[in-house]
Amino acid sequence: MMRQFTAALSGLFLLLLSLGHPAPAQVTDSPVIANSDTVLTGLDVLVQSNFAPLLGRHIGLVTNQTGITHDSRSAIDVFAHAPGLKLVALFGPEHGVRGTAAAGQNVKNGRDAKTGLPIYSLYGGTRKPTTAMLRGIDTLVFDMQDIGSRSYTYIATMGQCMEVCAARHIAFVVLDRPNPIGGNRVEGNITEPGFRSFVSPYPIPYCHGLTVGELARMINGRGYLPGHAHCTLTVVPMQGYRRTMRPEETGLPWVPTSPHIPYPSSPYFYAATGIVGELSALSVGIGTRVPFALAGAPGLNANAFASELNRRGLRGVTFKPVQWQPDHGIYTRQICTGVQIVLTDPNRAELSRLNFELMDATRRIAPSLVFFNGSKEHTRMFDLSCGTSQVRRLFLAGKSSGQIWATWNAGSARFRELRKPYLLY
Repeated sequence: MMRQFTAALSGLFLLLLSLGHPAPAQVTDSPVIANSDTVLTGLDVLVQSNFAPLLGRHIGLVTNQTGITHDSRSAIDVFAHAPGLKLVALFGPEHGVRGTAAAGQNVKNGRDAKTGLPIYSLYGGTRKPTTAMLRGIDTLVFDMQDIGSRSYTYIATMGQCMEVCAARHIAFVVLDRPNPIGGNRVEGNITEPGFRSFVSPYPIPYCHGLTVGELARMINGRGYLPGHAHCTLTVVPMQGYRRTMRPEETGLPWVPTSPHIPYPSSPYFYAATGIVGELSALSVGIGTRVPFALAGAPGLNANAFASELNRRGLRGVTFKPVQWQPDHGIYTRQICTGVQIVLTDPNRAELSRLNFELMDATRRIAPSLVFFNGSKEHTRMFDLSCGTSQVRRLFLAGKSSGQIWATWNAGSARFRELRKPYLLY
């Protein structure tokens, strides 16, 4: 798997043309690490137990294409043929059960061609299961791969399901999966009350360092559901997982969690540029084969941009001058110049800080490039992703990236203590 992964990414980066330098010939964002024994996900552990916790249950399965066993069998197929239980319906998040819908695109209800089961969208007319959808169901099971950043909407979908289960006395079961950016990475502010949304649903940092099972325990344990409600929660933990594991160390196959998270490294880059990508100033590689791994704009001086970023001595990361032409997103079919983000030591890098370093470096070398251009939609999404308006206000006041980071990251230490009772690994 590692050889295939390395070869695939090597080919992808050959598409990037360096400004005055040869294009990167291979991935340099991480060393190759030999696989340990394969981690068993919550789904694998459930299968090994012959579905003991679910015997006699009528199941609604909240899943998508990432819900697979360690040997790549779909959770839908596994549950459809499981002895002693009945799979009643499927529920899909943003991007749909098969993961093919674009970001923000409403997904319609349907029927699964293979099993004939109804598929209910939780990113269409409603974002939580309705009474009609839950007819005949006594247990909702959640099995999806999250990516560790709070603005990725799968954890909001999980919370909405927990809310409904608490109100309707339906059991909720989470089949746990790894946090691909690390179980020790805690970065960013705790979302302020006025900025709770589907991209910042709970008072947790931007990089929360929790698995979905641990997060569900914390949501339930700390009363984060409306009215401080609690659902009947069961988490099926993984076996063999360590908090320091990177995706390639788990031995698990990687399935793109959505169209712009295609590789095991993509969650790192999402944390690094997903916030600034909400604005319309910089292309962050959406519309290329390396989404979130780039930052630039037409006419930007790529060499100066890379030099400005590299002189900052940011831990675990370097920047290479490159150019690209996105086929969709902002600057569609225009030549963009900027940087490729190269993670030399992802465990040391302060990933979410890079959003603000990119903004600050752009302001220094291209002051005419405006981040907050009067678009209320982009500004609102930026603030919601940040979980506060403070980042925007500090930036507009001319504060440095270091000052912004210190302010935005101030709550992370406290969260490390708050989360301790809910850790499983």
